[in-house]
Parts: sequence; C-alpha cells; structure tokens
Amino acid sequence: MRKFVASCMGGLLGFGLLAAQAGPWPERQVTLIVPSAPGDGSDIAARLIGEKLQAALGQPFIVENRMGAGGVVGSAAAAKAAPDGYTLIMANAGSHGIIPATYKGVPYDAMRDFAPVSLVYRAPNIFLASKKLPVKSLAELVAYAKANPGKLSFASGGNGSSAHMNSEYLKVLTGIEATHVPYRGSAPALNDIVSGQVEFMAVNLPPAIGLAQSGQVTPLAVTTRKRAAALPDVPTVEESGFPGYETVAWFGLLVPAGVPAEIVAKLHAEVVKACADQQVQQKLSVLGGETVCNTPAEFATFLGADIARWKEVATAAKISLEPK
Repeated sequence: MRKFVASCMGGLLGFGLLAAQAGPWPERQVTLIVPSAPGDGSDIAARLIGEKLQAALGQPFIVENRMGAGGVVGSAAAAKAAPDGYTLIMANAGSHGIIPATYKGVPYDAMRDFAPVSLVYRAPNIFLASKKLPVKSLAELVAYAKANPGKLSFASGGNGSSAHMNSEYLKVLTGIEATHVPYRGSAPALNDIVSGQVEFMAVNLPPAIGLAQSGQVTPLAVTTRKRAAALPDVPTVEESGFPGYETVAWFGLLVPAGVPAEIVAKLHAEVVKACADQQVQQKLSVLGGETVCNTPAEFATFLGADIARWKEVATAAKISLEPK
C-alpha cells in the first residue's frame, strides 16, 4: 500500500503545476456515473471518493447509478457527456476491460472516448469448488477435469461477466474442458456451488470470504500475483502451478475525452488525497482488496493491458457477445 501511495504522491507533484493553474472548476454540481447497481463495489468506491471530492472542492458530487447491459448504458452516457469536467465515471473491470474486449457493437471505445484520472481500488477474484468435488487445490481441479473431459461445469453471474471470463481464461491456459452455466447474478450461482449443482466458479472476493471461512465451499486460488489478506492461506493461481495467470477486479475514475488537462490534474490531485485517507482505505478494505492510485498515464497503460488480455482470452475461447 505504501509504495502505491508513494507513487501517487510523485504523480501528484508532477501534476502540481497544472492543478495550480486550473480555473474555478467546479462551479456547480458534478455528476459521478456508476455503471452498476447501488451497493455494488464500484458504487461504494464512488460514494466514498465523491464525499472526499465534495468536501475538498466545495461543490456537490452526486452519484448517479446508470445500470444496464453489464455497464454499457452508464459507460455510453459518460462517453457522450460534455468534456467540461462535470461528468465523471467510476469504471470497473467489466465496463472498461471485459466488455470492450468481448462484445460486438459497444457504443463507446474504452480508450479513445475517455481520459483516465486514476485507478482507485483493486482486488483478487477467487476460484471456488463445490465440497462435493473431490479436489482441494486448483491443480487437483485441472487434473480432475483432464481425467474427466466434459464432465465439469462452471458457474458465473452471466455471459461475459468477470466470473465467466476468469474461468474461460483458466480453460485457455490449461486446456481443460468445462461447460459454462450462466446465472442472473453471482448470488444464485454461489448457491448452486454450495449445493453441488455446479462444480466450480470464479467470483469476486467479498461474497466468497464467508463461504470459504465457514467451510461451505473449497477455496482453490486467488487470481492476483499476491495472496489476499482476507484469506492468507489460499494460494495464487501462479503458486498453484499455472504461471502467467493474473486478473484483478478494479475500479477507476475517468472523464470524457477532451476534458481540459488542468481539470484532470486538479481532479487527480484530490483523488490521490482521497485514496490516502484512512477512512476510505478502511471501508474499501472490507471489499477484500486495497485502495490504490496512479497517474493518468499509468492508468491508461493498465487499462490498455487489461483490454488486451481479455481480447486474447475471448479470441482463444471464441467468445463474441452482444450487449442486451
């Protein structure tokens, strides 16, 4: 965490001159679009950061949840907004990583139509298995799948969801066969993992922690390069014998392309301060990850790499979807 904050402070100094030159922005209410439902992780992050921005900049920062099509509706609205600094978006790995890589006809370009401000949060996903499946590790799951080709099924919260694509990534990397069973959200999918109707799934960390700690499911591996503080005994996918696998759940702040650089710099400076706030860090840690920040250039590089990764997976898995 400290190295992220140190990096952010370096970025803050680099943007200091532009921020100092910024005009009176904001002079009125700022809308912060969240392309997901109230109570979702990115919604929580948006409200925490928005409160800090409002206190620092003296104008209301109003969170507006624009759900639909897995994040397409809200993201498209943000992309089309005037580039004046009065519309922001708290994007996530789905809206600006997976969807641009896997869906046809998306009405926005995640790179071209937005200007990055800063990453705000990132966390592992986790692979879980039903207790009815005779495996205790990810390596054992892969071995079982290869010994029983086509007999395993994996759950997700829907086609093109993070859960879906994380498991497709595992299939591509290991060559296993498994049938996708999409659900309308992660909650019913997890219920069927617990009951043994489906054998395994990948999911964001928060809903998995209690199930893993209570022994209702078998935690197999987390998807980041380091272990999760909430489940320190669960190895990473790489530690499980599959080098090169890494995915993260993330939230980050962007603005429509064309917002003046001095506004981006001013906004970035305040986001850095918000991410360093202990209250913000504590509340976001409940989601199972860590508060982070970086420079706009670093966030752009991160975003491009995330999209490229999912494009590779989608191509290899022959996945091409359309927004609904």
